[in-house]
Amino acid sequence: MIWLVLVSQIVLPLGLLLWLALAPAHSLMGYAMQVAGVGAFLLAFALVAQWAVVPWWLPRLYAGLFVLAILVHVLRGHLSGLAVLPSGVGGWASITASFVLLGLGAWYGPAAVAGRVLPPVPVVDIANPFGPGTYLVGSGGSREIVNAHLRTLDPEMDRYRPWRGQSYAVDFFGLTNWGTRAAGLRPADPAAYAIFGADLHAPCAGEVMATEDHMPDFQVPDQDTVNRLGNHVLLRCGDAVIVFAHMRQGSVAVSPSQNVTLGTRLGEVGNSGASTEPHLHIHAQRAAAEGDPPISGTPLALRIDGRFLVRNERLRGRDRFEGELSGDRPGQAR
Repeated sequence: MIWLVLVSQIVLPLGLLLWLALAPAHSLMGYAMQVAGVGAFLLAFALVAQWAVVPWWLPRLYAGLFVLAILVHVLRGHLSGLAVLPSGVGGWASITASFVLLGLGAWYGPAAVAGRVLPPVPVVDIANPFGPGTYLVGSGGSREIVNAHLRTLDPEMDRYRPWRGQSYAVDFFGLTNWGTRAAGLRPADPAAYAIFGADLHAPCAGEVMATEDHMPDFQVPDQDTVNRLGNHVLLRCGDAVIVFAHMRQGSVAVSPSQNVTLGTRLGEVGNSGASTEPHLHIHAQRAAAEGDPPISGTPLALRIDGRFLVRNERLRGRDRFEGELSGDRPGQAR
């Protein structure tokens, strides 16, 4: 819900910063806890939350305001002469609130940081598939807290088995000049989203295994939960399969059994399939067993231009596609 995003990503951080700036604790212990609690919470929230509805750079603004508030307190001598321990109910209540914030930050922050570490599975290196533009990772990483796709790794959930191959997928949004994913908070028209219609290119040389091009692009937030991939391309590169999902109707420019080279145009990003708003879903997997759903193969980790991309990281598209990645051939799992 958009209102929840606005409250949690604008009202809550600004409220905490105002509390720190305008109502600093009146004891050294209280102030230290207040700074630690607000800082830890804002840092963890910056890593865990998806910054796409509001500008991606807001956490950096909050960090600047956080440092500014502390500097003002120091320069104005707020810390001079403070008692070590708080006195009164208000002082201890402030410490309690700060302790809760610190606990939340200490719990979620390290989990989000751990999501930046490659998972213990083979890794596929590919080139950047995007044409010109700047793109934001909505879901990506090796922990579920930053990558919701990982829930399909759960062996106890039979309903996830047909989609197991997507467990280390990366979802991308496009970015406008203002740093948001769309012109508006949640416009219904998919064309209002920065990524809609963005060009996609083969990130490795290989053979097209399967395509779909005739499914409609939905108005936001409608979706097709049956044909989950929507318009798509499955590209075999070496011993890995790269899956591009939610492509634009009528844009797929390749055909099954076609051989492609690095940079061959595949199509455009759309809003087809199980997509509540325009984005690119890309993942790597082993080929599914014959007769099994196409994205049920063993999931593989994905590095794009040498980067294991995690939520809120940005990727700049290419103006031209030339040559191959250094080292191993793109698409080889290792």
